[in-house]
Amino acid sequence: MAGAALTAVGGVALAVQGRVNGQLGHVMRDGVFAALISFGIGTVLLVAAVSITPSARAGLIRLRTSVRGGRLRPWQCLGGACGAFLVTSQGFTVSILGVAVFTVAVVAGQVVASLAVDRAGLGPGEAQPITLPRAVGALLAVVAVVIAVSDHAAVEAGGLWWALLPAVAGLGLAWQTAVNGLVRVEAGNIVVPTLVNFSVGTGVLIIAALVDLAVKGVPDAPPGEWWYYVGGLLGMVAILTAVTAVRFTGVLLLGLSSVAGQLTGAVLLDVFLPTAGGGLSTTSLIGTAITMVAVGIAAIRR
Repeated sequence: MAGAALTAVGGVALAVQGRVNGQLGHVMRDGVFAALISFGIGTVLLVAAVSITPSARAGLIRLRTSVRGGRLRPWQCLGGACGAFLVTSQGFTVSILGVAVFTVAVVAGQVVASLAVDRAGLGPGEAQPITLPRAVGALLAVVAVVIAVSDHAAVEAGGLWWALLPAVAGLGLAWQTAVNGLVRVEAGNIVVPTLVNFSVGTGVLIIAALVDLAVKGVPDAPPGEWWYYVGGLLGMVAILTAVTAVRFTGVLLLGLSSVAGQLTGAVLLDVFLPTAGGGLSTTSLIGTAITMVAVGIAAIRR
């Protein structure tokens, strides 16, 4: 369970990152540019880290050799595109669905795909069959998230078709976790897959930002407070913990642990840094507790 605990820490970082990036997008009135700033800062920090770390530079060379030698396919290095697609779909659908329904759709897609990814053995670990505990844990996690966000999950029935977009993004997250783990194994270093992930995501977001610029125009000026720009660093923590733990947990347990961490982080934020219209709710506490149970059930071995 050490891998699950490590992943939960990454989930807490994701919850804080979501709050920071959300506030940055609100101030700039443009979520795509806010995501690009977050990814861009993370990429710059990782390039600097690799350039001054001999083991990371050696890992980058090993990764290039693996791709050229055919041990790793080029498309297996594109996991960051799924993260970019997630934040882009957020910008398109959250105003229609609300954050709550968006979150449920992402988690549902992620846990369903995680079962299939583990079953096919697409990650760095051994293939894992779809056992009863794993299936029950996945279903229970979706139920837990539905309960946790039920206070805010009002959306018109006609708008629910938009939930397909974040659900597809959730499917992509499971695949992203698996291929990032493969990159980590070939590189023999945890910084390299994080750099690859951020670099690919930044490239995709540059394209999305250009389209956004043509459609919506220039966003508002970015704020001056430093804390608006820690989203990239928090994303680095999430990816680093994921690529470290996925070899031991598998994609499903890693995804469930990340969701548990995100809900825990959301509860802590509601307690210590509530938003103007937010605050701690009973459903959030219940959903978080059920998610912890779901992680424990999914971790049961045959």
